[in-house]
Amino acid sequence: MTWLSILVPVYNVVPYLEECLQSVMDQADAGVQVLVLDDCSTDDSWALMQQLDQRWPGRLQLMQHERNAGLSAARNTMIEAATGDYLWFLDSDDKLLPGAIAGLSAIVKQHAPDAVLCDFSVWREAPRLKHRLRGEAHRHSFQGPTLQRSQDRGALLAGLLRTGQLHAWSKISRRSLWDAGLRFPAGRYFEDMMTMPQMALRCSSFYYHPQPWVAYRQRANSILASMTPAKAADQSAALWPLAQAVQALQDDALRNDGRLQFAWAHQAARNLIGALRFLDRQRDMPPAQRQALAQQFLADFGRISPLSLPALRQAYVRRGWVLRAWKLRSWEQWARQQGAPA
Repeated sequence: MTWLSILVPVYNVVPYLEECLQSVMDQADAGVQVLVLDDCSTDDSWALMQQLDQRWPGRLQLMQHERNAGLSAARNTMIEAATGDYLWFLDSDDKLLPGAIAGLSAIVKQHAPDAVLCDFSVWREAPRLKHRLRGEAHRHSFQGPTLQRSQDRGALLAGLLRTGQLHAWSKISRRSLWDAGLRFPAGRYFEDMMTMPQMALRCSSFYYHPQPWVAYRQRANSILASMTPAKAADQSAALWPLAQAVQALQDDALRNDGRLQFAWAHQAARNLIGALRFLDRQRDMPPAQRQALAQQFLADFGRISPLSLPALRQAYVRRGWVLRAWKLRSWEQWARQQGAPA
């Protein structure tokens, strides 16, 4: 009986793939399905996958796309092939930490929640003192009830949005939550932020285990390290699917949940500032394009956030976050000035 499917998308990860899969196979019991999909890598990833398949005969389920389709499409293909009761998305340059699968199994057997949340550690090739001081050995992915089964959907969404850690690999979910057509958006950036809040909306229960189960590899070519106008636009609009999903639920209690409203607006503001910060660095961008994008990012916030920019600033001040309120106001003014005459 397959109780867990681990989904590993692969694209040009020869230096990392063996360590990733070894971390899984060191822990996986007979009830764990391990799906590994090559998205038409241009390096030797597929050959390495076949070699590793010989190391663990019958334990890996190898898949391959006919053409490169991106991370979202790779995950979606594996969702269709998964047979486990739970799904765990694991990036092929990351790894599971010792005891992760055993810890998950114990929670599933005792509590059977719709989703299990875990923490993570940041994995650097050459960690420095400043990284340890930042607490990268243990990064929290959630703010809310711990070590208990909860049915508070507002707390689940608010706790995820407050931390901003919306990555798929720190959230193990029932496969049935994906049965009604929930999938990652193909061809888009910030796909986890677009998708995981919708998964959380479908949960009737969750369990947060505040221990690192995943080692997240920090790479120089990450999305945030190589922003483009298209990536900034996707970041700005990443929570729009959540806004649509909440509206479709027609759940007044959820929409009026003050915890959720603040956390949702707070994440929307982080997305806005991140997109505007990218614009500020584009010294060679034509002024008309800069103006259009700045106005688009402000409009995205207006249609996504349950709180207006002034209301969010007031909420920051009430919490004593005066500097954050000032920062939000400064970026709003900067964005509006992009269309003003020099």
